[in-house]
Amino acid sequence: MRKIIREIKKFVKAILGLEFYPRINYLCHKERFGSEYGGWEVACEYLNKDSIVYSFGVGEDASFDMALIEKYGLTIHAFDPTPRSIEWVKKQNFPPNFVMHTYGIANFDGKASFYPPENPEHVSHTILRRVETQNNAITVPVKSLSTIMREFGHNHIDVLKMDVEGAEYNVIEDMKQSSIRPKQILVEFHHRFPNITVNHTKKSYATLKRMGYCLFSVSTKGRNSCFILRSS
Repeated sequence: MRKIIREIKKFVKAILGLEFYPRINYLCHKERFGSEYGGWEVACEYLNKDSIVYSFGVGEDASFDMALIEKYGLTIHAFDPTPRSIEWVKKQNFPPNFVMHTYGIANFDGKASFYPPENPEHVSHTILRRVETQNNAITVPVKSLSTIMREFGHNHIDVLKMDVEGAEYNVIEDMKQSSIRPKQILVEFHHRFPNITVNHTKKSYATLKRMGYCLFSVSTKGRNSCFILRSS
């Protein structure tokens, strides 16, 4: 009965345009890494110790990154410009192959205003303007994906994880204009944010599909989505 009620609620939200529940269209061996809050599923058969992983949005949960390091011994390039996240990482006893970079991702290089959450107990800032906290906005450095790869000397990315509080839409559009095609893209979409609609997320899905990506995992609420490049 509960399952039926849950499905009815999902159907109503979808009809009202409040949520988007895409269907998986690619089957592969996948495994979840990390905590219930910070974990993601990845297509395991394509990972090894030499895999290049970019993890944007650390916050105060690096369980996904640590789980990948523990299993594969690979290097994680982690990114977060939020002062609270930076201080949290400094206090952890992370291995040397967890490499923290104190800037964020955008579709440009330079500085960006980051707006704090309304709840001071939360850590995640957003590049999207928040009227409620605009007086407490901070200025942080950001770089485009192409700039980051060039500076690191990388010609490909095996896993790109983005939990970047609304910046994902412009980043995906920026990737579309480039030749950058990570083998796997794990992204949380933020159409629950003001001024971001379900249509923004649907557009990003359509863009990724045209770029050659298939969906191999999606969370119950339809926001955490995991894509794989068909040629992988």
